[in-house]
Amino acid sequence: MVETNQIDEKASLKENYLKVLERLIASKSIFAQGIGLTETASYLKEVFEEAGAQVLVDETYVAPFILAQFKSSRPDAKHIIFYNHYDTQPADADQIWQSDPFQLTFRDGYMYGRGVDDDKGHITARLTAVVSYLQKYKDLPVHITFMMEGAEESASVDLEKYLEIYADQLRGADLLVWEQGIRNKEGQIEISGGTKGIVTFDASVVSAKVDSHSKFGAIFDSATWYLINALSSLRAPDGRILVDGIYEDIIEPTKHELDLVAKHAHLDLESLKTLYDLSLPTLAKTQADLERRLFFEPALTIEGLSSGYLGQGVKTIIPAEASAKLEVRLVPGMDPYKVLGLIDKQLAKNGYDKVQLTYTLGEKGYRSDMTAPAIQNVISIAERFSPKGVAILPTTSGTGPMHQVFEALEVPIAAFGIGNPDSRDHGSDENVKMTDYETHIEMIEELIASYD
Repeated sequence: MVETNQIDEKASLKENYLKVLERLIASKSIFAQGIGLTETASYLKEVFEEAGAQVLVDETYVAPFILAQFKSSRPDAKHIIFYNHYDTQPADADQIWQSDPFQLTFRDGYMYGRGVDDDKGHITARLTAVVSYLQKYKDLPVHITFMMEGAEESASVDLEKYLEIYADQLRGADLLVWEQGIRNKEGQIEISGGTKGIVTFDASVVSAKVDSHSKFGAIFDSATWYLINALSSLRAPDGRILVDGIYEDIIEPTKHELDLVAKHAHLDLESLKTLYDLSLPTLAKTQADLERRLFFEPALTIEGLSSGYLGQGVKTIIPAEASAKLEVRLVPGMDPYKVLGLIDKQLAKNGYDKVQLTYTLGEKGYRSDMTAPAIQNVISIAERFSPKGVAILPTTSGTGPMHQVFEALEVPIAAFGIGNPDSRDHGSDENVKMTDYETHIEMIEELIASYD
């Protein structure tokens, strides 16, 4: 039987770190806008030192890098790493929130705020678990390192440089627990082991020194039409990328990986149509097509287009300039720089050599070996907290710096966390369910105890 004072201590501890989370949410830390990174890193240093960690904050590059280490007294102790990030996406006027995005808000069993799922809530939940274990047992059976960066939402700029500096302290760990994860729509804890890569880039066209009168539309080409036609030449109506050689380097999924996704992804076209209120036809037509495209194939996306006059009334011009922001989601085997080079070459081949491409960011894709003993241990622990079963995925459809981390540290990587299918990361009303937050604390404690 659990003693009443232990329950009270645990409740008090959870409340303490919810207050920490409240302050983290209020601390805007947005790499893309260049705000709050140093301040948030400094606060995290203070929080982890108060918890008993040895904390290093490296400010060599734009976003400070944090290593907070809890040491076991055991000479043969293994090592687990929690990878997290303290930067978030913006929450500007283009998004409608029911409450202030930078104020932690509680409604109907959920917590709301920018970063509550992605990724500040994971930091405080995991720290709660570590401190709770220490309060009960005074020592850890395993070394624990919190590795926290501040540029994940911008392709983890400079993370490779930090990893190179500190690889000797981190390499050889038994397990790395990735930033986040979800309990899926079936109520199952989802454990995943991979991410897609990405290359983002700008495309621009200048067709004349100045805008011209639209009366010349019958004889002058415009930067706008030129760019639209150029981009359209890169993708088939079914979404396949029409770039020579772009599929050649792809590492094809194994039958085991395909089977895991088919069994555990729990995604279907109709549910996605309903969730996002889609009005256009989907590119995937079958369940197998959906799974292969989403998890194992690249995708070309136009993030935004800009050209000409978009103000009040009418301005009859032929725009002299047009630009677009684009991305290709990559899968293992694809290199960001090579992909962009292939696209540039294809545009010239298609007759659109006036389009200028500018690389903005990129990272490679990665898939974990889900049979690794440390990951199997995580799965067995999750089963105790997930009566409806555990969903095991070799990769997700999202992007993160898993490849960078694995290449530097060579450690098994598993992702699981406090999110839900409608946590709305990057969107309005980002949220987590309180029960999922509390379960994650319990699960991390059990993970620590499994090394005893």
